[in-house]
Amino acid sequence: MNTTTRTADHTAAGKTATLYRMVMPEHVCPFGLKARFLLRRKGYRVDDRWLRTRAQTDAFKAEQHVETTPQVFIGGQRIGGYDELRRHFGLAVRKPGEASYRPVIAVFAVALLLAGASLLAAGRPLAGSQLFLSFIAFSMCILALLKLQDVESFSTMFLNYDLLARRFVPYAYFYPFAELSAGVLMVAERLPEVAVPLAIFVGSVGAVSVVKAVYVDRRELKCACVGGSSNVPLGFVSLTENLMMVAAALWMVVDHWVLT
Repeated sequence: MNTTTRTADHTAAGKTATLYRMVMPEHVCPFGLKARFLLRRKGYRVDDRWLRTRAQTDAFKAEQHVETTPQVFIGGQRIGGYDELRRHFGLAVRKPGEASYRPVIAVFAVALLLAGASLLAAGRPLAGSQLFLSFIAFSMCILALLKLQDVESFSTMFLNYDLLARRFVPYAYFYPFAELSAGVLMVAERLPEVAVPLAIFVGSVGAVSVVKAVYVDRRELKCACVGGSSNVPLGFVSLTENLMMVAAALWMVVDHWVLT
């Protein structure tokens, strides 16, 4: 955080910021609410001025020579909208299209919690291979769900790099259903003769495809692993997803046919 930001935070107490935001019967600007919350969190008293009609909003924008609302003023100086306010306080602002691993982190965190909760509910220990297998199975289910939200977008992004899908387009539509089916069967610990081949097949093809696209051809692509609208870079995340499927399937082979 730079000196200007530290000074702004230090002297915020007792100061007033003026906020112009749209508050209409059919629309309350969410960025206006965020801006008000941020200002109050930083210790500012907010002079909250509502723009109640489209005409009033258009007149304000024309007067201030701005294209959007909300608009924040501090000490008589226009700071700008919500993103500019965050920058004023030294906070990060995500750029449009910027790569982020946050969706994947969220998926794996929730999957781990679900795996632990399912084992606790069944009276089983939170350790060992079963936690590992449950974690992978829940991860597969959640990742498949994200793909199935918009199969068309997923298939379009998937066709950028998957070797089998590029030769046989229907496979791009089959993949999320196969991943979901294998994941559900693993959670239920049923029909390993179905779950194992599915997971090994799609996981192996996917892993080879990612290795070729990213590490051999050196292509910079977006990963379809969390759906077709994600900004997750193709690379170790998608490779991990596919290798986890293969690892879980191989463990099921050992558990059901070797150890028993």
